[in-house]
Amino acid sequence: MAYVVAEPCIKCKYTDCVEVCPVNCFYEGANFLVIHPDECIDCGACEPVCPTKAIFPETELPAKWAEYKKLNADFSGSWPNITEKKDALPEAEDFKTKEGKRSELDPKPGH
Repeated sequence: MAYVVAEPCIKCKYTDCVEVCPVNCFYEGANFLVIHPDECIDCGACEPVCPTKAIFPETELPAKWAEYKKLNADFSGSWPNITEKKDALPEAEDFKTKEGKRSELDPKPGH
């Protein structure tokens, strides 16, 4: 089982999770992070440090965000690996609690 990054991360991209991940299984999009399901060791270190509460164990992913399991798997295969903490996006605080952000997910790789 792996952890999954869901909608609350969109347009925030806090990287506290990246900093604590022992296996570097996070991948970076333009405005979103994902976890590679085959690299995640299910340690759970990332979940409590996420400021937006966007990370869930695969079995506890809310049904409304079920598609994020596939999105994490798909994007982690093409986005660059991120291994160090970076600043959150400038608009992160404004979008931290916003819901319904799926249409704002940018599929481009991060940098």
